[in-house]
Amino acid sequence: MSGYFDRFVAESRRRQTLVVQPRMGMGNLHTMQAGLRAVAALGLPAVGTITIDSYTRVGDYTTSLERLAAGEELNGYPLVSHPAGATRAMLEGLHGPGFPVQVRHGTARPLRVFEKLVEVGLDATEGGPVSYCLPYSRLPLADAVDAWAESCRFLAGATEHGHIESFGGCLLGQLCPPSLLVAMAVLEGCFFRRHGVRHLSLSYAQGTLAVQDRGALRALRALAAEHLADTTWHVVLYTYMGLFPRTPNGATALIRDSAQLARDAGCERMIVKTVSEAWQIPSVSENLSALRLSAADSGIRTAPSALEDSFFEETLEEARLLVEAVLDLDDDVGTALIEAFRKGLLDIPYCLHPDNRAAATCVIDDRGALAWGERGGLPLPRAAERAGGDRLGSDELYEMLNHVADRYDTNKYESGLV
Repeated sequence: MSGYFDRFVAESRRRQTLVVQPRMGMGNLHTMQAGLRAVAALGLPAVGTITIDSYTRVGDYTTSLERLAAGEELNGYPLVSHPAGATRAMLEGLHGPGFPVQVRHGTARPLRVFEKLVEVGLDATEGGPVSYCLPYSRLPLADAVDAWAESCRFLAGATEHGHIESFGGCLLGQLCPPSLLVAMAVLEGCFFRRHGVRHLSLSYAQGTLAVQDRGALRALRALAAEHLADTTWHVVLYTYMGLFPRTPNGATALIRDSAQLARDAGCERMIVKTVSEAWQIPSVSENLSALRLSAADSGIRTAPSALEDSFFEETLEEARLLVEAVLDLDDDVGTALIEAFRKGLLDIPYCLHPDNRAAATCVIDDRGALAWGERGGLPLPRAAERAGGDRLGSDELYEMLNHVADRYDTNKYESGLV
């Protein structure tokens, strides 16, 4: 297969340019093609995206075409349902060395999606056995692990350069301490490698405090270097995944800050959000504007501070403890992940999946950083449980969920003083 995706990112890294990427998917072949063509025509170091629709995500491959036939719009592209020849024709003249395309899907059972993306000539996708099960599905984790193991083996066998981006660094990332995000990204990378995939990317979702994020991204690189040395990998930053600012200036400032974070931390790729995230599915033109904004390089880099170094050391120590505790459970990474959640050695705050204990909690501390409230059974030192105290009430949780949006929607940002 092509390997366009990895080569494109590697060349951009050599040039020290950030690759930007939208989260874009339309159901109709012509509108999907037009969207990809518009991104390719920007002349930016950009990757195209085909995001799958919600019917396909739950294994329904007929309703999407029925809705399209009825003249309705979808929230993504029904890759499995459209004939392979039609998708190949849609991609013709677009997908190539100068404009690779990644499939983003959100399903806990990805084999049909993987089979179809290979059939149409693509080789890059994303997700993970944990990160596309616990937040998005009620499927038992053991079933998701089996499904992802089979899917990874298929991708590795059917392609020479099959690439998977772990979504582990985005697990409810708006209220999850960075060490757990870093650990999950690395553990899913180990899972992919175990099942034959050698081309990876590791995600991290922008949090509540830039200096903490910079330290966490350094920790992600350090831990990945320890555990994934025999693979090709890069780091991708997601603009904040929680509740987005409601004002145009606030949203613009957050997008601009996320791009600055990506550059400060040396991220190779960035998943971009738009000013309309708070109220609608973004249009193509809004995606293009966000890509231009994110690709604009200020030329200013923030030098590491003592506080950043402290966050780096803290995150690396905690993430290493989590990764090692899981890998010590079983030689098979998938079995280890299942057992870790059963024992509470992995526990995602505020995740309601039946296989997640939800005994660990996260708070935003007086620095504005994401911190552990209660550790539950996580194998972390007692000092990690800085906040302690009783369980949060609904008012406190609501305030934390709105923390970033409210901060960016202040008069400072609304007046354009960003």
